[in-house]
Amino acid sequence: MNTDEKYEAVIKAMDDYTYQWHPENALDPSKPILKITKSSLGAFKWCANKYKFSYIERLPQDQTEAMRKGTIVHNAREDFFNDFDISKAENMSSGEILEYCNSLFPVDDYMDMYMTIASFEAQRFIDARDEGKLDEFIPIINEECFDCEIVIPHDLHPDFNLARDYKVHLQGIIDRVFNEGNNLIPMELKTGLWKESSYKYTSMRKEMAFYEILINNSTQEVREKFGLTEDMKVTHWGWYYPASNFIHVEPLKKVTIRSVMKNIAELIKAYEDNLFLPKYWAKTCAHCSYFGICEAATEDTWG
Repeated sequence: MNTDEKYEAVIKAMDDYTYQWHPENALDPSKPILKITKSSLGAFKWCANKYKFSYIERLPQDQTEAMRKGTIVHNAREDFFNDFDISKAENMSSGEILEYCNSLFPVDDYMDMYMTIASFEAQRFIDARDEGKLDEFIPIINEECFDCEIVIPHDLHPDFNLARDYKVHLQGIIDRVFNEGNNLIPMELKTGLWKESSYKYTSMRKEMAFYEILINNSTQEVREKFGLTEDMKVTHWGWYYPASNFIHVEPLKKVTIRSVMKNIAELIKAYEDNLFLPKYWAKTCAHCSYFGICEAATEDTWG
């Protein structure tokens, strides 16, 4: 399956679920139920009103250079792992491995970032070869769409009690998952700059926790599709910012997973009450695609 066919298949799969609120469908497997993605949940926590504009009203957003860059670089790294030939590289010298890694990336506006990634992967390959772990160099998941359904208990979040338990559909494209024995390690690629802060660590951990929930609650059919056995569980997670040459891997944090589950309950509560309140902050809201139609922004701007 080529890249275009894979993309079309992913989009078609996503159409089976909806961001529209149909609570009556939650117990009927033949009908669409509420879809939640890492991006939609993150948007809701950032600003519930922006979530409403984007995911419920489906208003268009401006395509930024950062979005374009992210898409192109993600595609290039996916192709890198698809094209990497371990048997070809295993007898190369260090310099040849670096040259080989560089050759697997395209020639475009982001070559500086590709060179950083190529250097990182070349060293990782050399280390894996020295340790006799070349079988762990290629990720077992490489830009793949995962689906799962979970039940959110009505009393999961003490501040957002729901009318009843709800089944929701989680969906997301996971950048990469590496394995060490039976340990699964999802890794997220970010094309922006890393900024050292507790907020940044918290936000990244929530993204990775969403992936953990996706993987560990996926159906047997999904697990078999990606060669995941029952004893393979997410034990660590991490993220890579090549623009800052920053990589971080850590054991998963159960407290973050619980926090993400509570965030989902909060989102469902907003649907129940039909209440998506804005969070106005002039420094960031000025760059929002919906600035001109947001009541909070208008009130702040015009008094």
